[in-house]
Amino acid sequence: MCTAITYNTKNHYFGRNLDLEYSYRETVTITPRNYPFKFRKVGDINKHYAIIGMAYVSDNYPLYYDAINEKGLGMAGLNFPGNADYKEEQNNKDNIAPFEFIPWILSKCANVDEALELLKEINIVNINFSDELPASPLHWIIADKKRSITVESVKDGLKIYDNPVGVLTNNPTFDIHMFNLNNYMSLSIEPPVNNFSKKLNLETYSRGMGALGLPGDLSSASRFVKASFTKMNSLSDSSESSSISQFFHILGSVEQQRGCVHMGEDKYEITIYSSCCNLDKGLYYYTTYENSQITAIDMHKENLDSSNLVNYDLIKDTQIFFQN
Repeated sequence: MCTAITYNTKNHYFGRNLDLEYSYRETVTITPRNYPFKFRKVGDINKHYAIIGMAYVSDNYPLYYDAINEKGLGMAGLNFPGNADYKEEQNNKDNIAPFEFIPWILSKCANVDEALELLKEINIVNINFSDELPASPLHWIIADKKRSITVESVKDGLKIYDNPVGVLTNNPTFDIHMFNLNNYMSLSIEPPVNNFSKKLNLETYSRGMGALGLPGDLSSASRFVKASFTKMNSLSDSSESSSISQFFHILGSVEQQRGCVHMGEDKYEITIYSSCCNLDKGLYYYTTYENSQITAIDMHKENLDSSNLVNYDLIKDTQIFFQN
């Protein structure tokens, strides 16, 4: 399970938690402009926007979990089991496999408006990357510096939603997530007033009681509500350090701790990594479950006119600064 968010201060930020019980040896991967993207059912793209993101690289192909391009467009795929429905090939459409969807959009589009034009012609087809790597059931958030959308391929077809909260988790479908926020409209960052009864002398006895009823469990529906409330009310100054610190705190409000979600046998879901991408500067920040120190990779410090992938292994061991 996962949570993705956007956040804007002076710059614009996009990222996610990846919550799973296992790791695919993912790396921060930079795809330069001249890397040849090969697609199963449409023509190859040999020159495109440069991309940085988290990926599992198989056969020299970046299987991106989340990524941004050099123009400031971000995209992430989140688990969507039971609802994701991929189609058969159609002659009059751009037939794109799920694992190709992020490269297809980020290689060609500079913003959400351009992505929407491309989405008019897309058909997400049921094609596995390989026998060992079957297609994952996903839905996607796409965001630029001004807006975000959610894309879901379901039985009824391709659904595209404006995403005014800039948040995505997992099931149910996005329209139900948004409707569910109606149940929490009374939550507030302010102390509550007594609307229960004028006949009773009820008083606040703790700070934070305006948000009584805010979900705290780890289900995807509850994480959507909590991440939305936290993100929509978050404050930081406009500096890079304050902005990314606040971004990771928002993700931290819905992170998964080992031992709380049992997946059978000795497996437990955890937040394997959290990412924060500066859409304006092409910076990819991340933390891992064992390493809460923020690590940054700048795509513009690499040769973006190359044709070779650049991979950075994650720093997973705990980093401790001894002050004395």
